[in-house]
Amino acid sequence: MNIEGIEMEVRCTGDVCSDALEFLRRHNHEKTAEHSIRVKKAAEELAKRFHVPAQKAGIAGIMHDISGVIPNEKRIAAAEALGIDILPEERIFPMIIHQKLSKVMARDLFQVADQDILDAIECHTTLKKNPSQLDLVLFSADKIEWDQTGTPPYIKELCEALEISLEHGAFVYIQYLWKQKDKLKVVHPWLKDAYYHLKAIIEA
Repeated sequence: MNIEGIEMEVRCTGDVCSDALEFLRRHNHEKTAEHSIRVKKAAEELAKRFHVPAQKAGIAGIMHDISGVIPNEKRIAAAEALGIDILPEERIFPMIIHQKLSKVMARDLFQVADQDILDAIECHTTLKKNPSQLDLVLFSADKIEWDQTGTPPYIKELCEALEISLEHGAFVYIQYLWKQKDKLKVVHPWLKDAYYHLKAIIEA
């Protein structure tokens, strides 16, 4: 894999989680590494609770933001170079495409071949229609262990909703965004699909 201006060599040891953390730290992304460790732990805990393979959840958690090494202003060019389908909303707000970039990097750089893991990484920011249980685990873990300062304003409601189901938990965050959608730079179509999909499940 070649992305202009970014060294993409991976020192594979057979331990994909250690390799990912070493890669992030080598690119001076310690904050992303620490966030990924927290998401890995949260994803594994949720996976065990909801009978989802914890090893898959852990790998997805550690890999979900691996494309953070690509500066925001280079993400669209990187996605184009890698043949990734780019939606208009992603061109307007390139931060969102990091989920697709992370999927490709996990697959092509770190040799992650499990499609369930790759699919979860690909939608961890927006979710999507008909998400798998692993998709929901990673999505929720990432929102529990968000990468901003302070306490997430939705965290109490999200954790309470997880007492019901993964779908209820994920919907709390989706609805949190939906209520302020007029203030968002874009409403990603996958997020919109996820909102109506989960809303139908919860209201059934």
